[in-house]
Formats: sequence, structure tokens, C-alpha cells
Amino acid sequence: MVYLGCLERLKVLLKDEDSSIRTATTEVLYLLTAHSVGREAILREDVVGCLSELLDEPVDACRRNTHQVLKMMSGFPAGVACMVSLGLVPRLVMKVAAETEDIRELVLSTLGSCMRVDTQAAQAALASDVVTVLREQLTHSSTNIRREATAAMIAISVLLQGKVKVCEEEVLPVLVQLLSDEDLEIKAHAAGTIMNTAVITKGKFQSLQAGALAPLLHLVECEDRAVCANALRALTCLAEVPRAREQLLQHLPLLQTRLNHPEPIIQRASATAIQVISWTP
Repeated sequence: MVYLGCLERLKVLLKDEDSSIRTATTEVLYLLTAHSVGREAILREDVVGCLSELLDEPVDACRRNTHQVLKMMSGFPAGVACMVSLGLVPRLVMKVAAETEDIRELVLSTLGSCMRVDTQAAQAALASDVVTVLREQLTHSSTNIRREATAAMIAISVLLQGKVKVCEEEVLPVLVQLLSDEDLEIKAHAAGTIMNTAVITKGKFQSLQAGALAPLLHLVECEDRAVCANALRALTCLAEVPRAREQLLQHLPLLQTRLNHPEPIIQRASATAIQVISWTP
């Protein structure tokens, strides 16, 4: 199908006046993205550019399919590069608050993938005030939206400008609260963003002021690998502050229990944390 020029016809159908035809066409494209040959053809034939015209599509089902395609394409460097070149990242940031709950989840997932894969995408998102937009979603009643928002937040906090913005927008107190969320992925993402942001001095002090130590220590006992590892790494960063190191010294026995964890990543993270906490000037 992909080799028979059908994509050119599908591009035409994306502009059809009949919304049911547009919706069916986007569904076909979504099915194509499940295969590498389909994704390659979509990029080669500039289908993403045509799809971008449907971000303001009035029919929810059509718009949902469009965002499903973009989400699939965002998992691959070439797909992200295409979206960046088309200026889609700022538009996606603007769509977060305006979209319905199920589509909003897709938009957040796409943004998170783009920012993880491509530094230019992350910079474009930062320039579009993505941290403020994400902060508003961290307290959403939907677990899925909180999960995607925290995943995107950890991605943007990798950049130095992202860390600074997280501090400026006072995101850390919200993330500390999310360390007690019932969802393990949200806990892991929150701890990971604290870990990333605590690399800078302002991030350290804001995290400590928000009371991050106690919930992070609690997460050290979690058997989920990502949750435990991120908590240990966050504590390691915070332990560089003398008053935090003093408080953490009494919790060394807890950290030492993680040295025997079956996961090597946990063993290494706990060993590093113990080394930093035990350090004396």
C-alpha cells in the first residue's frame, strides 16, 4: 500500500469536507505508524505537515487520531526532528490546556517524548512556557494526565534552563507532594525531576524547604526499581547541603539495606548516597 502512491491520496483525503472521511483517513495513518515502513513513508511524503493542519479539527475523533499518529512518530528521532522543523512543539504546548482529557494525555505524551529525544524540541518547549503549562497538570484529578505531565517534567528538567525554570515556577513543592501519589510512575517521575533540579543550588534549597527528605527516604524502601533509584539519587544531590547531610546520617542503616538489593542499579545508587552522606570535610 505504502509503495503504490496511496499516501498521496490519503493526504488529499485529510482535507476532505466530510469529517467522517477525514477521521477514517487519520485512523488509517495511525495504523501505518505501527510499522517502520509506514513511519518512513509518512516522513518521506510529508504527511506530518498535512496532519498538523488538523490540530484545530472540530471533530474530536479525528483530532484524537491525529494526536495518536503524532505520539507514535514522537518515539523516533526522525519523527521528532520533523515535528520540530514544522514548528509543532509550541503548538502542542498551547494545546495542552485546551484539549479534552483523553487527547490532553496524548499531547503530553508526545511532548514528553519530543523533549527526551531532541534538545531542540526541549528548547522550543521551554520558549513556549512549557513548565508553567505542565505545572498546572501536575494536580489534575486524572492519574494518566499526572503521569504524563510528570514524565514531561523530568524530560524538561534535564536541560539547565529547564532546572532554572522549574525553580522559578515553584514546581518543586508540588513534586514533593507527588512523592506520596498512589501511582508508582508518578512517584518515580517526581523523584527524578527533584533529582535533576537538585543539581543546581536553588533546586537543592527549594527541595529541602518543601520537605523532600522524609518522603524520599520513605521511597528508598519501595521495591520498584525506578522509584527507589531516583529517590536515592535525589537524596545524594540533597546531601551536598551540610544540614541535609546531618539529617541523613541517622538514616544510613536504611540506605545500607539497599546495598544488598538484587538490582545492580539500586546497589550503585545506595553506595553513592552513603559515600556522599558519610563524607566529612
